[in-house]
Amino acid sequence: MTRRRWIADKVEGDRAFLVDNNANHLFRVLRAQAGQQYDVVADGVARFGTITFASPDKVEFQLGEEIAAEALPEISVYLSIFKFDHMEWAIEKLTELGVTRIVPMVATRTSQHLIKAAEKRVERWRKIAKEASQQARRVSPPEIADSVQLEKAVAAVTGARIVLSEVEEGVSLKAALAGTHPPVAMAFGPEGGWTEEEIALFKNHGWQSAKLGHTILRAETAAIAAVAVTVAEIAT
Repeated sequence: MTRRRWIADKVEGDRAFLVDNNANHLFRVLRAQAGQQYDVVADGVARFGTITFASPDKVEFQLGEEIAAEALPEISVYLSIFKFDHMEWAIEKLTELGVTRIVPMVATRTSQHLIKAAEKRVERWRKIAKEASQQARRVSPPEIADSVQLEKAVAAVTGARIVLSEVEEGVSLKAALAGTHPPVAMAFGPEGGWTEEEIALFKNHGWQSAKLGHTILRAETAAIAAVAVTVAEIAT
């Protein structure tokens, strides 16, 4: 049976602790008791953990030997900010798929009220990513960056760069990925898509435009589907 994995909130030597919501869930829902064993990620390393103390506010583990962890492909997702409930779902699923970094971007067609509210949402997005990482048995959650203007984000990326665009007619995502190796960066537009100026900006900075099928997808669907294809392609 596969053990549940937790990312420690605090580490002291060979002891690790879950606190607050993590501790409450493990204690009340999973009925944590002394002697039970779980996988615990402490300072980025997965180890066997045996519960030595459990309460609704704190669960303490004695850490044991390390557990081998499979490396994830280095995929960064540049995600134009869109409706928060849809974006939270996308962050959760992208985390499960194994992306290493998610960068929320402000595009031309990003709604103004979302831009203003995004700064206050970053910590919630990081919490969602951590919870999804535990469920997916990752060693660490992806980095969730602070929101950034698209122009700045596009210029700062090196390596393989692919921008998904509904106006691209010739190059499929699979074709764009041919011969590609990590790290890979992928950019996704907001509801309403990219402007012509933004497409030109990507091109000028060396991004490859690609399409994902013949239908118009919602932003969150496009991101999840494209990353799933990319993981499959670059892992083979």
